Amino acid sequence: MPLQLPIYMDHAATTPCDPRVVEAMLPYFTEKFGNSGSRNHSFGWAAEEGADYGREMAARLIGATEKEIIFTSGATEGNNLAIKGSAYMYQKAPAGAAKRGHIVSCLIEHKAVLDPCKRLQKEGFDVTFIEPPADGVVTAEMVKNALRDDTILVTIMWANNELGTINEVRQIGSLCKERGIIFHTDATQWAGKMPTDVEADNIDLLTWSAHKMYGPKGVGALYVRRHRPRVRLQALQEGGGQERGFRSGTLNISGIVGMGKACEIAMAEMEHDAIRLAKLKAKIEAGVLAQLDSCVVNGHKDKRLPHITNISFGFVEGEGLMMAVKDIACSSGSACTSASLEPSYVLKSIGVGDELAHSSLRLSLGKWTTDEQVEHTTSAVVQGVKKLRAMSPLYDMHKEGIDLSKVQWAHH
Repeated sequence: MPLQLPIYMDHAATTPCDPRVVEAMLPYFTEKFGNSGSRNHSFGWAAEEGADYGREMAARLIGATEKEIIFTSGATEGNNLAIKGSAYMYQKAPAGAAKRGHIVSCLIEHKAVLDPCKRLQKEGFDVTFIEPPADGVVTAEMVKNALRDDTILVTIMWANNELGTINEVRQIGSLCKERGIIFHTDATQWAGKMPTDVEADNIDLLTWSAHKMYGPKGVGALYVRRHRPRVRLQALQEGGGQERGFRSGTLNISGIVGMGKACEIAMAEMEHDAIRLAKLKAKIEAGVLAQLDSCVVNGHKDKRLPHITNISFGFVEGEGLMMAVKDIACSSGSACTSASLEPSYVLKSIGVGDELAHSSLRLSLGKWTTDEQVEHTTSAVVQGVKKLRAMSPLYDMHKEGIDLSKVQWAHH
């Protein structure tokens, strides 16, 4: 059977829904369409059973109890509720005082963490953003150095969405526990792909989305610890008091059932998937590095997720690179806006120069990625880079041994 193009290599952005997930969801659109809040008839009870199933599976996936799972519309909402909700609940100063408490985060968090933190800064909270090292891994030592007597919250992602780098979450959690500080982790790229135990990992608040793990879009979960310590949040949305009052609104039952099924499948298959994807990722990296010079794989050599690789290509222009690999659905190191092509803030924060940050590709593999797709992707990337470099006078100069950093360029 001929290889089908385009090839999807952007599983860190979203994943296709597993057919088994779709099958589990379908009855909840038609036969079991009730509102789980309708407690006085069988339609409501059937819907509530669906919510209970989803809650049980989500809890089992991360080693929590059902009562600790709050369903949301996804990790962005979960992050907002975890960060703002805990900041408001545990603030150190009375309302109207100049300072309201200290929060620790990192410069390479997802915008769904950075932006709520920046909002809190405007509201009088003090936020320290850790500057990550060149390998992109945030350590417990870095967090320890950022803590203060008035620190109320630490929010550090489990694994980075652009680099795939894995932070020292268990050790950071342990440090926060010793100091009585609430610890939140955005586990969007981690949950459902790697083993998680909120107790052993010392986590108080954890967010993730179904659509990153072969479930539907528009549904996610927030774990809120109930014991040692009992974590409380200030609700951001008022209404019918659903989800223990933390998140009012009619439950998205079909989505919750889909998320539950995705969690159930992940528990059975993630170990096998991780081993297979790590081999395929290594194959791409080895293939690219063997055939191209002036390339760098970004992030820590070993502390990375099995399915994400981020590679920068010297002497190649970012937009040209994306055009050269147009049959590969992947993401660039640049966030394309209508007015400009900005280099990735994640790559810039770990010290990657503008030129390399512009010419980077994130390739993220998934459950149905095949050997043939990996071979074709590697070949397409190598050929694309070679073609662009053949037109680059800078690459010619580099090959001749000229140190481009010492060249005095004429300005007209």
